[in-house]
Formats: sequence, structure tokens, C-alpha cells
Amino acid sequence: MSLNISNNINSAIVSGQLGLSRASANITQNSANIASLSTTTRPSQDPQEFLANAVNTQLNAIKQSLPTAANGSITNELVGLSVNSINAQASAKVLGTANDTIGTILDILA
Repeated sequence: MSLNISNNINSAIVSGQLGLSRASANITQNSANIASLSTTTRPSQDPQEFLANAVNTQLNAIKQSLPTAANGSITNELVGLSVNSINAQASAKVLGTANDTIGTILDILA
């Protein structure tokens, strides 16, 4: 029984690169959305009012069950940044594992 290792490695590399590319594009979009939100809304200078607004924003987001990023909430954009950061890390791990596998195969064949 013969395994076609090259296709599996290529598939892992392509998947890792695609995942990293998508995460990067989404991080860029989330960042742009945050920048546009910050230019249109100015937070209160009073710390108590700022915290009260933050709590109200969180409660409103929870009440909406699963809010979408289209509603312009900074909370949604920050969550999107966090999720895409984790996606980028996972894709980088896939690429690292594929690289290590190629190195091991070369060591065995050499």
C-alpha cells in the first residue's frame, strides 16, 4: 500500500496558505471597520459614563442573540479580530507542521 505523500503535503501547504490569507483579509476588514466606527463616534471623557456605555453595549449585543458585524458594533469587530487572529495562528501551525514533515521526509530519504 503506497501513500501519495506529496499530495498530502501540498494539500496541507495550500490549506495553510489559504487560511492565513483569509484571516489576514478579515483582520484588515475588521480593522478598517473599527477605524470607521472610531471616526464617527467619540467616547465620553467621563470614565463612569464610558464604562456605563460599554456595559450597555455589551448587554444590547447579548440581547440580540448572535449579532452580525454588519450592524457596526465595535464589540463585533473586536470579536472578529480575535477570531481571525486565532484562525491565522492555526493556519501558521498547519504550515509549520507541513514544513516539519517535509524536513523529516528529506532526512529519511537522505
